[in-house]
Amino acid sequence: MEYFAFEEDFVEQNIRCIPMIVRFKMDAAGIKLKLSEWSKFTTNEKIQLAIMACTTKEEAGLYHDFLAGIVKSHTDHPATPLVIDHDPPWHPKEDIPEPVLERAKEHACNMDIEDWSKLTNLQRFALLKLCRTGHESKNFIKALQEFKLLP
Repeated sequence: MEYFAFEEDFVEQNIRCIPMIVRFKMDAAGIKLKLSEWSKFTTNEKIQLAIMACTTKEEAGLYHDFLAGIVKSHTDHPATPLVIDHDPPWHPKEDIPEPVLERAKEHACNMDIEDWSKLTNLQRFALLKLCRTGHESKNFIKALQEFKLLP
């Protein structure tokens, strides 16, 4: 399973928060998941969602169906659909999204295109998600350090 070190405090405790790898796959599969729904899943279901393939269109469809089934079985209501962005802002390696640049500068990180392009899709996705309102700045800093963008 691919979890980031900055997520370890909530991954070890019954995976109480939705890890970035699952968030990444939910975006590809077109499902928005509430934390209240996630908390009803079994640990095995959470692990399955983290390790299940979701790279191709077919895999994303299977992931969607699996996740929708879990939501329905635990909540008795359908999963919330999410419009799939086929050109998400984290994807282009040659263009750092402005919120990432701004947040990085707040922490004395002078990220450039070369740094950004060396990151994986999941790392770029995580940095963009961690820039959003409501995310703790400490996790953004931890991610920059983990991704070797800050000492």
